[in-house]
Amino acid sequence: MQTGRLIVLTGPSGVGKGTLLRLLLKKHPELYLSVSATTRQPRLGEVEGKNYYFVSRDQFEQLVAAQELLEWAEYAGNYYGTPSLPVKEKIACGQSVILEIEVLGARQIHKTFPNALRIFIEPPSLAELEWRIRSRGKDQEEAIAQRLQTAKVELEAADEFDVKIVNDDLEKALLGIDNAIFCP
Repeated sequence: MQTGRLIVLTGPSGVGKGTLLRLLLKKHPELYLSVSATTRQPRLGEVEGKNYYFVSRDQFEQLVAAQELLEWAEYAGNYYGTPSLPVKEKIACGQSVILEIEVLGARQIHKTFPNALRIFIEPPSLAELEWRIRSRGKDQEEAIAQRLQTAKVELEAADEFDVKIVNDDLEKALLGIDNAIFCP
């Protein structure tokens, strides 16, 4: 049996990772999407176990202490992390697993899974990224400012990744991701 592959999709908040991922999974249902754990509150319409595992700070810190996360980071005042067991089981069974995680988490994954395919999604510009974050209408001004400041730092890390894709056209960006995964 062939071992599966780990694929990491990362980039700044608001760059369109979630939209691209939904389109990719619709096109390739054979990919397994790893569900992250987070301490942030659910947004309208998010479903426990599908979008995230919503946990308390204490529960999250217990997962860290027990080394049950492949990676984790604090972002915009909340913890986010990838439970390790489901990912390792799927890869061992030959299934490819995709993670949608932040840059800090992607760096941690590179240490534990050096052969993972790491894809960085970039915005066409910082101004466009700011417009996207604001147009979601989901964050307070303080959180927006923090996301934009973090995005500037994350964009400087783009060259650390295997593939960089600018999300200026959804179909073109999706094709780039598809080619990186299925036509190496």
